Amino acid sequence: MGRTVREAALGFRRAPLLTGLSALMVGLALFVLGLFSLVTHNIRSAVADLEERVEVVAYLRETAQPAEIESAIQTLGALPGVEEVRFFSKAQALERARQELPEIAEVSADLAVNPFPASLEIRFLPGSPTAESVGAVAAAASGFPFVEDVRYGREWVERLFLLRRIGAITTLILGGAFAIVATLIIGTAIRIAVFARRDEIFIMRLVGARDSLIRRPLLLEGAVTGLMGGTLAALLTWGAYQAVYHLLFKLEWIPPGWMWGGLLLGVLFGAMASNLAVRRHLKEV
Repeated sequence: MGRTVREAALGFRRAPLLTGLSALMVGLALFVLGLFSLVTHNIRSAVADLEERVEVVAYLRETAQPAEIESAIQTLGALPGVEEVRFFSKAQALERARQELPEIAEVSADLAVNPFPASLEIRFLPGSPTAESVGAVAAAASGFPFVEDVRYGREWVERLFLLRRIGAITTLILGGAFAIVATLIIGTAIRIAVFARRDEIFIMRLVGARDSLIRRPLLLEGAVTGLMGGTLAALLTWGAYQAVYHLLFKLEWIPPGWMWGGLLLGVLFGAMASNLAVRRHLKEV
């Protein structure tokens, strides 16, 4: 192991410029993936925030009895994906309207009758609602005879979940395309670095060095080059995030696991590309 590390270090010192260029190419390729990850994460967060606001509101008739309301709460609360069913009386509905709408507060004092109906508000578990499940809950709420009307913004909900499906498909296609491009760039960079040392590989083969002895230092070089590129990509992505956050609009930084995954990806890409290039040259010698 010590010899492998020494040989890899000697390789870096012999061709620092080529090593730097390889790390730069790896970094730029992973930087593209970093930007894509940043955009993807924020789109997913925005859609998740919208999904949390999805709820079904069942407006109750004046004749609704407390026992009927309690039974409906139990029944609706047991439906798949439902997190909570809350009852709002007519007085609570009026008070909330006064707090949320200042114009209501100005005129409500002159009202002889409270015009706001009692209601049941049905909230969903995070990540669980779909257009079908929301529609099923709305249909179940409509089935109670004391429910006068049910609202959940059907068109808005359908468009929201359509946007989520489109986002998932787009992420899969574009993410795969960017990953393929990054793989090709990284592979080319590492292969160029290995090709520059073809004479060294040839001499080592002539003096009887085993393939594993030749391969290990070059694999380590490829892995370290990939790690350097991954670190550069992380710094560039952080810089782009800070620029957008302070100059344009607020963003969420990607999860730490994604960052470590990017660094690991750089190491794996570097080692794999180096391994393929070394095997090819060993076959030719």
